[in-house]
Amino acid sequence: MTALTIDTPPHLEHRIETPDGRTLAVAEWGDPNGLPLIAMHGTPGSRIAYWEDPSVYARHGLRRLTYDRPGYGDSTRLPGRTVVDVIPDVLAIADALDLDRFVISGGSGGGPHVLATASLLPERVIRCLAAVSIAPWDAEGLDWLAGMTPGNVEEFEAAARGEADYRQVVERERQTTLDKIADGQSNVLGDGYELSEADMAQMERHASIVTDQMYNALVSGSDGWVDDGIAFTKPWGFEVESIRVPVYLTYGRTDTLVPAAHGDWLAARIPNVKVVALEGSGHMGDDSLVEKQHAWLAGETD
Repeated sequence: MTALTIDTPPHLEHRIETPDGRTLAVAEWGDPNGLPLIAMHGTPGSRIAYWEDPSVYARHGLRRLTYDRPGYGDSTRLPGRTVVDVIPDVLAIADALDLDRFVISGGSGGGPHVLATASLLPERVIRCLAAVSIAPWDAEGLDWLAGMTPGNVEEFEAAARGEADYRQVVERERQTTLDKIADGQSNVLGDGYELSEADMAQMERHASIVTDQMYNALVSGSDGWVDDGIAFTKPWGFEVESIRVPVYLTYGRTDTLVPAAHGDWLAARIPNVKVVALEGSGHMGDDSLVEKQHAWLAGETD
């Protein structure tokens, strides 16, 4: 099979040192003078994440900043990190780039991190977009693993047991993903991750983008993926009910990676939330929402 052609759009690269001496790798897209947007990738994921038409950011006056969470890509690992450890990293990025106030977005594994940022930095965050986010591991009244594809169930059960067990699972899946990328396959997930028809179509449609992000996430190792999963099975360190900035929460009802029940749980508890739950959409989202979401982040719509 012919390998996929990857053509990463032109962008700026930053390397930011944190107060504790780590390095954060940051990519910048869009309008350099626009409203800052700090975007947080999924699990696994990387700073090399973009829409197929990257002019969307500049068209909405957004200066989009994506970064590798610790342990991914070119960012230094922070062993034992929790969800709220995102806060000092966001502040390091904002302070290094002279950002006063900003909007934030995050999908899948980025969801808990943007919700934490919205909760704990209300004086800096203007608006928050959270897409297909998981709910807290200890979410009251939620059967957390119900409806998840077997691959995710195996992952989270192993993560709850600790790093040794979880790393075995992640290393196997990392190698599977890298092998599929090398083979030019559009579905880069392991066989245990059964996706809906909507998500299979999205993955095929955006194969080059998915490949670019996943390769950059995993080529240097699995630490980021390991640390994400373990963080998700621990207390997040804040309550979603405490969020006071506007939140746009979106998820799909055919999602097998993060079932819609997670979105429903969050929707019932986050104050001042705009909910978009799509019947025919899954984990990979709906392309028709892209313009609307960036318009909302830019403050062009309510």
